[in-house]
Amino acid sequence: MKKVFGYPSYDEKGEMILSTYTNEYQDMLMDVRVYKMKKGEIRTFEKKGEETAVLLLSGKIVYHFNGTEEEASRTNVFDEGPYCVHAATGSVVAVEAEEESEILVQSTKNEKEFETKFYVPEDAPFVYSSVGKFGNVAKRRVNTIFDLDIAPYSNMVLGEVLNDRGNWSGYLPHRHPQPELYYFLFDKPEGFGASFVGDQVFKSVNQSFSAIPGGELHPQAVAPGYQMYTCWMIRHLEGNPWHQTDRNEDERYMWLHDADFTE
Repeated sequence: MKKVFGYPSYDEKGEMILSTYTNEYQDMLMDVRVYKMKKGEIRTFEKKGEETAVLLLSGKIVYHFNGTEEEASRTNVFDEGPYCVHAATGSVVAVEAEEESEILVQSTKNEKEFETKFYVPEDAPFVYSSVGKFGNVAKRRVNTIFDLDIAPYSNMVLGEVLNDRGNWSGYLPHRHPQPELYYFLFDKPEGFGASFVGDQVFKSVNQSFSAIPGGELHPQAVAPGYQMYTCWMIRHLEGNPWHQTDRNEDERYMWLHDADFTE
């Protein structure tokens, strides 16, 4: 059985590997890693034949690209929005940490050339969804940093979700043909939730991830008292890109859209 959930850790160099093109999560078709950077440290990313997104999770950094510098500061993912640089094949992106910081780096195969884009929180505001539905226990805040509409030249999608305490996310249970990777963080280190991948259920904890094969149902839930952050990353398929409307909710649960939860 293929692995669909992971509990990684940082190595001695501050790198935490989620999926690669050759490890047990290769079906994600993406290389996704998280880096913990010390003050003064510089990491440089230059990938031939790949596009790369560098997302700030926490800390204070300076992005260097195309001969320019852009400062970014984020106390944490729960209180402040995202900064991200998205670059094409062969482009150089350097990250300089002005204090201890964490970044997530998402890459996938893409030979297309495009102009490097710097996204700021105003470009990807958190918006509540599913408010008032399903007894109001599935509302969540979502942002989309880039997708097919925002970056049609990209082979990836990148966004973030904030779950309210004790709430569900990705509900109703839904599926889509494209693979998706979720990276979880919690507002307290002991926080936890439940991650569903098809008929399998996993305990989501801080810095765990869910590698969802195409076609599998994948709702999530977080325990009462804890807020959960999810970085969601989707890989478009050749000739079958993911669209925001591609929910494909399981027909067994569609009746819940019209159910009365006041009884």
